[in-house]
Amino acid sequence: MRVTWFGQAAFHLQAPGGSVVIDPFGAFTPRQGMVFAYPPLPRLSPDLALITHEHFDHNGLDALDAPGMTIRATAGRFATPIGEVLAIAGEHDDVAGTRRGPNTIFRFELGGLRVAHFGDFGQLDLRPEQREQLGELDLVFLPVGAGPTVGPAKAFEIAVAVGARYVVPMHYRTPALNFLEPVEPFLDLWPHVMQVSASTFDTAALPEGPVCVVAEAPVA
Repeated sequence: MRVTWFGQAAFHLQAPGGSVVIDPFGAFTPRQGMVFAYPPLPRLSPDLALITHEHFDHNGLDALDAPGMTIRATAGRFATPIGEVLAIAGEHDDVAGTRRGPNTIFRFELGGLRVAHFGDFGQLDLRPEQREQLGELDLVFLPVGAGPTVGPAKAFEIAVAVGARYVVPMHYRTPALNFLEPVEPFLDLWPHVMQVSASTFDTAALPEGPVCVVAEAPVA
């Protein structure tokens, strides 16, 4: 599977079974003092677009040429062009979603890998029923930058709990973004970290794992 990180929680996954874009961002004006300077997304036409929640830096479907089928911030089981997608209800905060609203965890299979994208997961913990629905996983995308989501310690705890071979951190401070915490405290918890010198990598080139895979942050 070819994985491309566009910054924040936006990814493009490509495999013989189809292509998926998750949490794309479009053009917007950041609030005063906020730096969000990732390059615009290329004009993509995925088979499937997934939106974990309705915040401006995650729901930019207008950035896509043609989003294909879209599952937008809702829970359930869905038949899609890439096969079944399981959308698991969760929250963006640690007070039952009353501060920042809901957040969807997506679970699906692509290119022979069992994938989960946690969106802006902000709960105190992963609930037992959420863990049960996730099942066995190979590739997980986790927010690690604290603030509106979990931070490094809780993200690492979740990574261990789900037992994925490959964990990709996202939603953290980079030269293009100034309002989250950096990724290094999360990386310090890992015995095996693989730094990729590009924003795109192929899972076929990864070691057996478990390994934390850090893509290069895109720059304008």
